Amino acid sequence: MFAAGFGTRMLHLTADRPKPMVEVAGRPLIGHALNLAAETDPPIIVANLHYLPEQLEAYLQPRGVKTLRETPNILDTGGGLRNALSLLGTNPVMTMNTDAIWSGPNPLALLHAAWRPDRMDALLMGVPVARALEHDGQGDFSIAQDGRLRRGPGLVYGGVQIIKTALLHEIAERSFSLNLIWDKMLAKGSLFGLSYPGRWCDVGHPGGIATAEELIAQDV
Repeated sequence: MFAAGFGTRMLHLTADRPKPMVEVAGRPLIGHALNLAAETDPPIIVANLHYLPEQLEAYLQPRGVKTLRETPNILDTGGGLRNALSLLGTNPVMTMNTDAIWSGPNPLALLHAAWRPDRMDALLMGVPVARALEHDGQGDFSIAQDGRLRRGPGLVYGGVQIIKTALLHEIAERSFSLNLIWDKMLAKGSLFGLSYPGRWCDVGHPGGIATAEELIAQDV
């Protein structure tokens, strides 16, 4: 679970708390993400922390989540995942951003059911632009009939994936984005995706909170 960012797009809301602790419908964002993760019964859940880590530790550790502080500098998604391998091991892992609300089937369960390690190095959950609320732009990827991804419009990366970790060790930099790993997989034809059948809301900025709460209310 990626929880190390500064949350600068949240403006004043992250002046005294990390973004994953911003509440949506009475629960921290990371609490919504943790519920989805727990439904898949993973053997271990790990969260990387950097900004105001004490608050996240106080929330996550009693819930059985292992935490790692990134010091002195933030490691970005690729560096953060590589740093967490000391706890996660060498098998493929699920990763999850903690600033979105999902309405529909559990995206992690969908990924698990579709994972084919003999042909995939990573399987990403994409959200069709029309069902990606509070998100600008035309998407990050397009998807071929066989499920392979390429850069282009169509699907917004929803922030959850299954990924093999071997390529992380080929990056020399300590801090780097997972985009570097995805590019290597794109070149090999081993980056795959799913199209999410429900709706998804970006809560990376204050305006997303009310929309996400409406989405949750519609599911009740």
